[in-house]
Amino acid sequence: MLLEAATFIVGFVVLIKGADFLVKGGSSLGKRFGMSDLVIGLTIVSFGTSMPELLVNVISSLQGSSELAIGNVLGSNIANILLILGVSALVCPLPITRNTYFIEIPFSLTATLLVGFLANASLFYHVTDLYISRFDGVVLLFFFFLFLGYIFMTTKEKKEAAFKTTYKEESLFKSIGLTTLGILGLYFGGDWIVDGALYFAGYFDVSESFIGLTVVALGTSLPELVTSAVAAFKKNTDIAVGNVVGSNIFNMLWILGASAVIKPLPFDVISNTDILMIIASSSMLIMAVVIGKRPVISRPEAIFFLIFYFAYIYYLVDRG
Repeated sequence: MLLEAATFIVGFVVLIKGADFLVKGGSSLGKRFGMSDLVIGLTIVSFGTSMPELLVNVISSLQGSSELAIGNVLGSNIANILLILGVSALVCPLPITRNTYFIEIPFSLTATLLVGFLANASLFYHVTDLYISRFDGVVLLFFFFLFLGYIFMTTKEKKEAAFKTTYKEESLFKSIGLTTLGILGLYFGGDWIVDGALYFAGYFDVSESFIGLTVVALGTSLPELVTSAVAAFKKNTDIAVGNVVGSNIFNMLWILGASAVIKPLPFDVISNTDILMIIASSSMLIMAVVIGKRPVISRPEAIFFLIFYFAYIYYLVDRG
């Protein structure tokens, strides 16, 4: 028990550090090959920071644990909105930019509804086994690349200086070394997390979905929680909500899409409750704009977000 718990915790550390090494090494290589800061930010940094969730999902899927894979994505999205934004807005009220509430939040809602529709599409053909197929994965990836096109167009309209990366150019040897360490860290960290999650699901006699929605989702979201809370404390809140919503779109379209293309994901009908929770959470962001005098997540709303999140965790515990 203690050994499995230690390996599980170390897996998170190795996974997150591996993603950091991969982004640093990849960004350095990008700079050496003449890539602009804008392109590095939109490709290497964006994809690199989503690699922990992707690796956990791919390994879970290949081991036949689709409940863990889907639970990780859905749980991360719920935690991103209710926990991360709730804690951050409690530290300092978070403004919501015009693009975020007019385009990105509706796009995130659409992505969630799309996943829900594709996962349940078999019901229209009177088939009891639900799953996200490879074709569904391709559809999700298609909409993901549309979103990337939107991001590229909006960022091109702004000054390149606004997207300066914090990663510097290292020597070729060090860049390759960091990238290699990052890939190894992601693989072994993801493998240890999945093995630990499956062990705890069996040990405590709970579903893999429960472990994915809670422990694994929280673990992979922990870096974003710390980063957002510190940014809020330093009053650097301008794009906090946009980053969270963008991360949710990445999770739904890129991670679930890529995972399903690699191997179709069986879908449990009870996960529709978690999809409804994401829809409710996203709708709460829109209500924060409608109800308030200005587009901002206030401290009272942050408290409501956190209460809603812990009520959901209580529901999951009761659901088992």
